[in-house]
Amino acid sequence: MIKKFKDADLEHYEHELNKQGINLIAGIDEVGRGPLCGPVVTCACILPVGYHLDGLTDSKQLSERKRNEFAEILKRDAISYGIGIIDNKRIDEINIREATKEAMYMAVSNLNVKPEHVLIDAMPLEKLEIPHTSIIHGDALSESIAAASVIAKVTRDNMMYELDKEYPMYGYAKHKGYPTKAHIEAVKKYGVQDFYRMTFAPIKDMIKENKNEKNN
Repeated sequence: MIKKFKDADLEHYEHELNKQGINLIAGIDEVGRGPLCGPVVTCACILPVGYHLDGLTDSKQLSERKRNEFAEILKRDAISYGIGIIDNKRIDEINIREATKEAMYMAVSNLNVKPEHVLIDAMPLEKLEIPHTSIIHGDALSESIAAASVIAKVTRDNMMYELDKEYPMYGYAKHKGYPTKAHIEAVKKYGVQDFYRMTFAPIKDMIKENKNEKNN
């Protein structure tokens, strides 16, 4: 089921489920579908009934300082949260959409508590055996999904900061692997590393060009 709902109440979906006696609600979100390198990361997060964190919204709308602050609070307060990480090689094998789904299933399986219902940001999960609802722009409309969004974002950003320490010339701390002009120029200058997504343009085009140059 996919729903579209516009409401200032970030707990609307949770409240509707609570009225039905459903209290263990997991929100799921992802980060990292668009980057040229690194993994796609997902989080499933179950918050206590009636939980509210002032200022919580889609992680993209928050400053980095606020995301980091909220992530620590949410990890502490959550009934349970699970992380799913699918690396670049798997993304190249099955494509980013399927890899994102795989990471979401992984995040749910990594929860310590089984949810009664799952709220998902946009992505339909056909194989999920738990009752679930896919919500367009869910990270801005559901407290649980927003919480998952923040934890997933901070988790992946921290991975990119670690990568930046090893490969500072690529600038991962700034662009997090997304295809900025500076990032693409760095790849052209320093080369494609094995943690890049080889099926993504312009990486696949660079690889093809390099092969053609070698063959000529």
